[in-house]
Amino acid sequence: MKKTILRKYARLAVRKGVNLKKGQGCAIYAQVEQHEFAEMVAEEAYRAGAKWVQVFWQDQAVRKLDLRHQTVTQLSRVEEWEKVQQQMFVDQLPARIHISSEDPDGLKGVSVPKMQKAQAARSTVLRPYRKAIDNKHQWTIIAVPSKKWAKKVFPGVRASVAEEKLWEAILQTVRVTPDNDPEAAWDQHNATLQEKSGKLNALDLDYLHYTAPNGTDFKCWLIPGAKWEGGGATILDGTFYNPNMPTEEVFTSPLKGKCEGTLVSTMPLSYQGNLIENFSITFENGRAVSCQAERGQELLEKMLHMDEGASMLGELALVPHDSPVSNTGILFYNSLFDENAACHVALGFGFPECVEGFESMTDQELQEKGVNDSIIHVDFMIGSKDLDITGYTRDGKAVQIFKNGNWAI
Repeated sequence: MKKTILRKYARLAVRKGVNLKKGQGCAIYAQVEQHEFAEMVAEEAYRAGAKWVQVFWQDQAVRKLDLRHQTVTQLSRVEEWEKVQQQMFVDQLPARIHISSEDPDGLKGVSVPKMQKAQAARSTVLRPYRKAIDNKHQWTIIAVPSKKWAKKVFPGVRASVAEEKLWEAILQTVRVTPDNDPEAAWDQHNATLQEKSGKLNALDLDYLHYTAPNGTDFKCWLIPGAKWEGGGATILDGTFYNPNMPTEEVFTSPLKGKCEGTLVSTMPLSYQGNLIENFSITFENGRAVSCQAERGQELLEKMLHMDEGASMLGELALVPHDSPVSNTGILFYNSLFDENAACHVALGFGFPECVEGFESMTDQELQEKGVNDSIIHVDFMIGSKDLDITGYTRDGKAVQIFKNGNWAI
């Protein structure tokens, strides 16, 4: 891939992804394999006025060794230097750029209970820091191909060819081409998503009913007055940014504890370096009560019991089947892309910003409003070319929201 187009992508991540402010710090998270592209992003951050840039290098292979050889107690530790570092992020609010490139099967064979116990313990300690920066700083997730990820997506070709094909697909979905202005393209795209959000908000929906021939038959109620949002987000100081690149979704946080029925997945879920495939989840009284998976059953069951809120929904996201990601015809084995190829829901924590006046509410007040809380937020895909969604307004009117997988409003 030519460096000129990669430079456009790096610039897009800095200027439209996190919308870096002059004088702001910038933290970049990248696998060691992606050092060249991470260097480009760092340079673009400095060009945009960053006062400092710190790259946090990651290595999935070393992570797998840690998970195999360290005890649960050791894996669960949050060292004092980590707490100091997290407090620095709370105090300085740097922009964060996450470069995703992990092998979807990279942690295959690791003990699931061990991994999840450690994650739960660390998340409990780090949670206050996460909450302290929510809606106060910009962050974005972008992706860069790795050889193993590319071979997973394109198994029938050489690694170098697979990597090039995955690069082409990624750049297509984030609206970066050799002869376009990707920043202007994202402005237009955000306007389109915000138009859809506005139409949904004007309906004042009470609940949604999802149906599909594959067995999905599911009703989910909505928080009264909660907003649908799409595209970019705005932090409390008014800075607009794009958390996910690509994004095709319009989303909201549903009413905690009020949904019924079965959701059938339409794509594999890559979770903690393992795949969960061909699965369904059944809900009663707002909580997942059973699940079935052809692959990853144990991992799915453990995920649903991570904490009190893990078995409840924190997000409903509407994505048309006719979208740039879906139209590639590629199964990416990466939630950043696959969730933007299909309607999806998320287990775990919801988004306070969907509730009017959230910035002045306590955690308890947000939960009383109906926003779910958890240490996890895991998206899984339920959209297909034959998914129908009907919305019911609070005055009892039925409105077709999706028909045959696409927008009907």
